[in-house]
Amino acid sequence: MKRAIFPGSFDPLTLGHYDIIKRGVRLFDEIIVAIGINAEKKYMFSLEERKQFIVEAFKDEPKVSVVSYEGLTVDFCVKNDVEFILRGLRNPADFEFEKAIAHTNRDLAPIETIFLLTSAQTSYIASSIVRDVIRNNGDYTLLVPDSVRVK
Repeated sequence: MKRAIFPGSFDPLTLGHYDIIKRGVRLFDEIIVAIGINAEKKYMFSLEERKQFIVEAFKDEPKVSVVSYEGLTVDFCVKNDVEFILRGLRNPADFEFEKAIAHTNRDLAPIETIFLLTSAQTSYIASSIVRDVIRNNGDYTLLVPDSVRVK
């Protein structure tokens, strides 16, 4: 069984994340969307809200599960018998950053990183942009799945 983890903070889940997960489902038997917990980060949405956004977005997709974790992603993979890390690439800067992480991860554990290019329609979307739009009362709904709604 091919299992992949799609790690991130998902603060919030964007249409870019959604696209990568939907496409990843065709490649893997299971996609574990893993919300990383970083005590140093200030999040706009609570862990429970972020988890609920993802659970709701993929409620009809049995191959997608959602967990949270702390520590190194490769440690999570080894502990949970996950062989692949799924990552989305929006631009060349993403590639350079993700390449360094992928090489480091492979040095630490027998984990392969699989990169998918984001679709042209979502390649400009970043969670930081979505948060800025939300803070400034803009129409963020064009950037996120329907499950992401700010009260």
